Formats: sequence, structure tokens, C-alpha cells
Amino acid sequence: MSSDPNCIFCKIIEGKIPSRKVYEDDELFVFHDIAPWAPIHFMIVPKRHIPSMAQVTADDAGLLGRIMTLAPKLAIEQGCRPYPDGGFRIVVNTGAEGGQEVHHLHVHVMGGPRPWLRG
Repeated sequence: MSSDPNCIFCKIIEGKIPSRKVYEDDELFVFHDIAPWAPIHFMIVPKRHIPSMAQVTADDAGLLGRIMTLAPKLAIEQGCRPYPDGGFRIVVNTGAEGGQEVHHLHVHVMGGPRPWLRG
């Protein structure tokens, strides 16, 4: 599994930086955002260092599918109310113009009662 020694998310995954872990398996690490925009805000991060959505390939389709099917399950477990009255938002920022601050692919999952701090 590839890792970048200078990447803050790789350091979190390796346990070198503390986080509030939500979930972990062989491919994914999920933790609460340190500066949440919504009452419920966590990130799903592949353990393999992928700089952004711009670098995913067809070989990553299974990984992305796992992320998208895990998001609703974890959103409910973390306190989001069920669809259709509740719900959550999934956001993937890509590149500088897309608002990406950490260059390790990560999927934000946000939910909870509005208004939110941002978004």
C-alpha cells in the first residue's frame, strides 16, 4: 500500500497523528473532520495514497464504490436522520480551484440539522 511520508492524512492513517476514528478496514480509514462545517462531518479516506480524484483510474472503481456504499451506513450511524426527511451531503474537492486543501483523496460526509456553519 503506497503512502506519502509528508501527507497529513497518511500520518493519521498510520496513527502518527491522533484522530477521532469512525471506521477502519483494510482499504479505508474514516475520521471526524477537525474543523466541521456541519453537526455531523467525517471523511472517508483510502489508506492508499491517491493525491486527488484527478488521479483515480478504472482500477479504482471498486474502491470508489465501497466509499459510496459505506457513506450512507456511516452517516446514519453517526446521527444523520434517514432519507427523505433527513439526509447528508457527499463532497469531494479536487485541486486548488476545487477547494482541495489536503492532497490525499478524501470524501466529506456532512449532515445534521441546518443551518450548517458552511455549505
